[in-house]
Amino acid sequence: MKVLLLKDPKDKDSGPDPYIKELGLYGFEATLIPVLSFEFISLESLFEKLSHPECYGGLVFTSPRALEAIKICLKENSKNEAWSKYLKQRWNTKPAYVVGKATASLVEEIGLTPQGEKSGNAEKLAEYICSREKPNSSALLFPCGALKREVLPTVLREKAVILESLTVYQTTQHTDLQESLSSYFSQKGIPESIVFFSPSGVKFCLQHLQKLSGDFISHIKFAAIGPTTAEAMEAAGILVSSTAESPTPRDLAAGIQKALHLQNCLSK
Repeated sequence: MKVLLLKDPKDKDSGPDPYIKELGLYGFEATLIPVLSFEFISLESLFEKLSHPECYGGLVFTSPRALEAIKICLKENSKNEAWSKYLKQRWNTKPAYVVGKATASLVEEIGLTPQGEKSGNAEKLAEYICSREKPNSSALLFPCGALKREVLPTVLREKAVILESLTVYQTTQHTDLQESLSSYFSQKGIPESIVFFSPSGVKFCLQHLQKLSGDFISHIKFAAIGPTTAEAMEAAGILVSSTAESPTPRDLAAGIQKALHLQNCLSK
């Protein structure tokens, strides 16, 4: 059974993608198609703020891309030296809140200790932060994307937890997306399941998928990596067959297996 994953592959130097690996254990033939491209912006401003940990109560990360922005900053020798010598230690006295395991592992890579990685989505992370932060204390620095959802900032604002957002990347459609999708459908046919990993993925892919699948689109089981993506899918008129309980390869694979098994039972 074929599963199409609409996400970027894991870094090439870190082994096979965990989602392909996990789905393979269930007997699925999974394929990745990158959907998004990212343009990093305001990096000087980001490092300027990172250079003054005394001005903040901590950090908030809801996307791996925000960590990529910091890593790009740290490629400069002088900035890397400042980070290694004293900035990292100072930030480590403050919390680095993260939304999930992928973001947590990148936080660890830059030498910080993540908190809240079991949250899984912005709503739960916001609750976690509010349970640990005192109202009207020092601002939390929030490097984020231009398309960030307002859930986390809104909840924190209601609880008087100050958040200082800085847009450090913009999301655009991957240049090869249309060609990659056409190539997949012509070579492999229509997959049993298609997985969306972000609301942006829904926005950029849906029209192409409808065109390529035609009337067969109703036979495809659509899955979401989490509730935010599931909401975007439903808003676009997609019937969501499965939403991963947490944004991990294991939970996603288990959900797809369940949805497809149920379909098979009903069709017998």
